[in-house]
Amino acid sequence: MNYRVNPILAILPTYALIEGARPVSTPAVFLFLIASLVSLSVTNAKEPLKVFILVGQSNMEGHARVETFDYLGDDPKTAPLLKKMRSADGKPHVCDGAWISYYTGRGEENGEGFGKLTSGYGSRPNPSEDGGKIGPEFTFGITMDETFEEPVLIIKTAWGGKSLFYDFRPPSAGVYPRTADDIEKGRRPESGSGHYYRLMLSHVKHVLGDIGRVVPEYDPKQAYEIAGFVWFQGFNDMVSRDVYPELPKDSEGNRFAKYSEWMADFIRDVRKDLDSPKMPFVIGVMGVGGADGNEGNLAFRQAMAAPAALKEFQGNVKAVPTSPFWDEPLAAIQEKYEKVKQMAYLLRTENKNAANADGSMSKEQQRDFLRKYEAELVSPEEVALRARGASNAGYHYLGCAKTFALMGESFAKAILEIREEQAKQ
Repeated sequence: MNYRVNPILAILPTYALIEGARPVSTPAVFLFLIASLVSLSVTNAKEPLKVFILVGQSNMEGHARVETFDYLGDDPKTAPLLKKMRSADGKPHVCDGAWISYYTGRGEENGEGFGKLTSGYGSRPNPSEDGGKIGPEFTFGITMDETFEEPVLIIKTAWGGKSLFYDFRPPSAGVYPRTADDIEKGRRPESGSGHYYRLMLSHVKHVLGDIGRVVPEYDPKQAYEIAGFVWFQGFNDMVSRDVYPELPKDSEGNRFAKYSEWMADFIRDVRKDLDSPKMPFVIGVMGVGGADGNEGNLAFRQAMAAPAALKEFQGNVKAVPTSPFWDEPLAAIQEKYEKVKQMAYLLRTENKNAANADGSMSKEQQRDFLRKYEAELVSPEEVALRARGASNAGYHYLGCAKTFALMGESFAKAILEIREEQAKQ
């Protein structure tokens, strides 16, 4: 018969046979060996796998094509970051210690893509296939992979065109009360209130229930820690005048004040639902348009950032502005292309202030006119720069990899700062 021998007892006879060994009482040896093995066990203990949750709408999805990576190298400040985003062979970096599960889709056609973190986990027409784009997750994960010796898991859920007031509505906010306009247009039924909050929560719990499916090297004995949450959303709330009506001109309030309330509810609810009351939380504050946004844009940014100033969130919630990462040179070129687009509309509609006011221009003549108009407005150098750095519209931060890379890195650093602050408490 085979017996499982206690390793400490197995060592004792060997010790007793050592020639010239100084007599030591068995209890003393026993306690010494126990202390040594306990110390060895603590030394070899693995730190919990670090889980980071990234949630939002189209800009959390990410619309920066990998073809715009080279643009980072043009700026000495971001050239070092580009080196981290690429491997020695020039291909996008594949993290050795960071994995991702990304749940997304169009309409109800949701699906998951997962694997080692690399590029391609931005916006995806097919959830399970590389979309050729990045969002904030790429450099966020690279930063975390560099920071932690233990494995990192990113769980990302993001869908374009979603609101906080309806789609991600947190449970504490109650069921969305339909407006008269909603009823007239047959939209936003009460049954859909908070639908994407529930989808997000369901997917996070699904992944955490079987981490080994996504992270093959995961050891259940290692356990995991929900180490941070990033929220990057806002456009659909900012443009809603139905839910956030204009205030009287003499009012000093912020028409988006309800967003602040619902954002605070969201933070409390997600911490409760994930049983992580001290989870570091980062709010990515919308920055489309840069520092000089219009009045409504700036008011919305203030409302987004406001929860971080609440007493209960001091030291555990940070609002990270993204306007500093708005690319002004590319935006200036984009404005010129918007003028070309506007001119095309004026010609097509026979606007009285445009060249085709009398409707005499054929479609071919209109195209010729636009080509000349664009050539006079946009220089060849600007055409080349735009092709190098931009790949989408302004509301998607021009699809600029430099912008999304800086945002992702900034979100990661903010979470690490919160963790440092919490460790000191």
